[in-house]
Amino acid sequence: MPRVRVRRPSRDVSAAAGAAAVFSCSLGMASVALPLLALDSGYSGAEVGVLIAVSAATQMVTRIGLGLAMRLVGDWLLVVSAAAMLAISNGLLAWSAAVVPFVAAAAVQGVARACFWTGSQTHVVRGPGAAVGALARVNFVSSIGLLAGPVLAGALTERSARLALAVAAAIAVLAMVPSVLLDRLPAFSPPADRPAGRIWRRPGVATGCWVGASAGAWRGLLSSYVPVALDAARQPGTTIGILVSVANASATVGAGIVGRVRGPWVGRSLVVGCLVAGLAMAMFVPLAEVAWAAGVVLCASGIGAGALQTVGPAVATEAVHAEERGEAIAAAGTFRAAALFGAPLAVAGAISLMPLGIAMALVGLVIAVPAGSRTTGRSHAGPRIGRDTPVGAP
Repeated sequence: MPRVRVRRPSRDVSAAAGAAAVFSCSLGMASVALPLLALDSGYSGAEVGVLIAVSAATQMVTRIGLGLAMRLVGDWLLVVSAAAMLAISNGLLAWSAAVVPFVAAAAVQGVARACFWTGSQTHVVRGPGAAVGALARVNFVSSIGLLAGPVLAGALTERSARLALAVAAAIAVLAMVPSVLLDRLPAFSPPADRPAGRIWRRPGVATGCWVGASAGAWRGLLSSYVPVALDAARQPGTTIGILVSVANASATVGAGIVGRVRGPWVGRSLVVGCLVAGLAMAMFVPLAEVAWAAGVVLCASGIGAGALQTVGPAVATEAVHAEERGEAIAAAGTFRAAALFGAPLAVAGAISLMPLGIAMALVGLVIAVPAGSRTTGRSHAGPRIGRDTPVGAP
């Protein structure tokens, strides 16, 4: 009987996946423990929102400069530094909840998030195989960490939010171990025949950026007004937590599915993902009073958003020269971070003029808008991802 040869992942692929899983676990713990510590320390709900906004703002600003940074240092160094910064951020909060350490910790967390996701995504798309398959693996394992982290934090905060953050800091230190095992790929060197103009305006990259914005807006609503709508619909806290977890788990499924699509289905998944994520979120509030209906809608929107957060950066990187992939990833990430920051603010401003349901419906329709533009463009980097490139896990 012939032997079946099993293809094992390389050390670099395993290191990238391990770093993503452990970093995400620590980040997921902080996402639960940080606001709980703030509330326990006497901060108001509005002040907690400001602290979270600080993290989002520093993430967005940092991403703007990462394209240039990756011309000076290797992407692996960003990943290692991000794990160290997350450990510092969580450690600061475990030490003190005073205003200055709290703001500093939130700001450092935003920088860490920007550096890690840009660095890790850039690193994996520089390896062999298609960009979508590589990004799907990173997004899949990171989603597992983001699911496990809040559960662990929730259990630890029964004793103390500071304890949860101290453990999160230790886990972030552990993330440095697989990070230092990444291949030492050199810094990027832009080609001499580089097209004029900003990279995010190029065909393909522009599509990836706007798709990334849709994914960011979805995540921003899930983390803010989805729980608010469920609470207004008199859903119990346990049900709210389960429904948000359903959406997160569905995003993991969406990232896994899109990593296996091939050829023209990559472009089609972009269209379907935008439509499903946006339209499902648009109809969410009227269904929030019925738990199973809300779960179905969140499940559908999560699958669409999970596909978008993988396809967006992949489309952007396939449309540029290999030495410009870091800039393309950073550009798509900047749009995602801006939408993550802006979508909740847009709803907050709109609800002073209209009901929450209409405000979220309008933002949901905006999330679906990039479905009208699926052009990935063609550059000297090679074939278009949506038509000629076989895509999937190598």
